[in-house]
Amino acid sequence: MNRLSLLRLFRWVALAAVLAGQAFLPAAAAGHDAPASKAKHKASAGKGHKAKPAAAAALAPSAQKAVEERTPIEDEPPHALSPAELEVARTVHVGTMACELGASVTVTPLRHEGFFLVSTSKGQRFRMHPTESRTGAIRLEDPKRGAMWLQLGNKSMLMSQKLGQRLADECQSPAQVVVAEAMKKNPPPSLLDAAPKAAPAAPAN
Repeated sequence: MNRLSLLRLFRWVALAAVLAGQAFLPAAAAGHDAPASKAKHKASAGKGHKAKPAAAAALAPSAQKAVEERTPIEDEPPHALSPAELEVARTVHVGTMACELGASVTVTPLRHEGFFLVSTSKGQRFRMHPTESRTGAIRLEDPKRGAMWLQLGNKSMLMSQKLGQRLADECQSPAQVVVAEAMKKNPPPSLLDAAPKAAPAAPAN
């Protein structure tokens, strides 16, 4: 082989090496970029995954208060009442009752048996249910708002346990008016009245 042939062979080998190197560089670059793209995908997926707990997080206290204020009092979930409490609920006077100082209280049965909406002429509203009383009086309570409706034979009264004061007093239904009139004509004996003296014993013979 002469010198010219060797020179041509060397050029072909060099050209083949250059072409092989150019073909290898794009493949290597693509292989190098693949982990980076995977890392970006994981990062974006991680961001999306972290957004879900934020959306499902509990409401802030201010938001909870706003929800409570906008929820109708009639739609508050009830709790189970005992048979004795349901029996007490059947004796509650309902309707609008005039009270002292020109005030009035309205007692309205709710769709859940044994629960009542007690509202005043001043705009106060309470969701009440009966509780057993040792004195025999009819007693309704709203533990959430700290209020109590006490129904006696001749009158009823609305009290705020939180404020420690009466919100309405001397409230009367038609049935209580009748009882009050009867008590005026025949007042019950007072505990302060002296007990009648016992008749003296007959002398022994």
